[in-house]
Amino acid sequence: MANLRAIRKRIGSVKSTQQITKAMKMVSAAKLKRAQDAIIAARPFARKMREVVQALAARVGEDAHPLLAAREAKKLALLVVTTDRGLCGGFNSNLLRATYRFLAANREKYEEIAVFIVGRKAREFLRRRDVPLRKEYLNVLGSLSYAHSATLSEDLVGGFLAGDFDEVQVAFNEFRSAISQVVRFEKLFPISVERGGAEGAAAGGGIDFLYEPSQKEILAALLPKYVETQLFRVLLESVAGEHGARMTAMDSATNNSVDMIARLTLQMNRARQATITKELMEIIGGAEALKG
Repeated sequence: MANLRAIRKRIGSVKSTQQITKAMKMVSAAKLKRAQDAIIAARPFARKMREVVQALAARVGEDAHPLLAAREAKKLALLVVTTDRGLCGGFNSNLLRATYRFLAANREKYEEIAVFIVGRKAREFLRRRDVPLRKEYLNVLGSLSYAHSATLSEDLVGGFLAGDFDEVQVAFNEFRSAISQVVRFEKLFPISVERGGAEGAAAGGGIDFLYEPSQKEILAALLPKYVETQLFRVLLESVAGEHGARMTAMDSATNNSVDMIARLTLQMNRARQATITKELMEIIGGAEALKG
């Protein structure tokens, strides 16, 4: 049976870990409330921005702006959004496994896949598997601002306009609730004019508009903002999902530590009882020997 001192030391270690997991759960719960409010507020704006862009794109056609022009997809840019820190359950691992399967499944479809990553977890995972990375963005979700999405948009749009890739997709965790995040792969651009046509007709009722300034000038100003808005929504989804996943993971760890402390305490009591019984038997045996 284990040494009493070792069991007591382990119980103390588990209790210290329990205090840490409790504190991390409380911190994540506080941050989750702010992140959840932010993503709930951002979704309607991002959705309406998508509707406006698709309705306008349906009226002007693909030739109005390069981001609307559909190309033969030979080169793909994939942006993978993960966290910089761990201890958030399967939040990162589920996304990264899905990303690795996506890369393997589409290796023959595309001549080249340029991988952009947000977060240290994606960098560590993909580097271990010898996946080349085009660019890394670290320490983003911890201090997220709109400037981060503007930087991402500038790099992705610039590469698309330069012909470095023909299509841009983003892989991220969509926030559903504190216990549910869903892995998503979304096409960012080129924007589908056909899909926008149906939505635009429904939104505009078949009414055409007069544009001031011209349609092309409006698109030139609107489309970069559209990309920034969609990227900012993706980053906000990831922030909320990270805090929700970490809160859930730390709550589970705290509950497991309670069960472990109970088991160790029972083991300690049994060991102490066995020690006391052994000492009593030695005393009784010594007394009997003296009588004899």
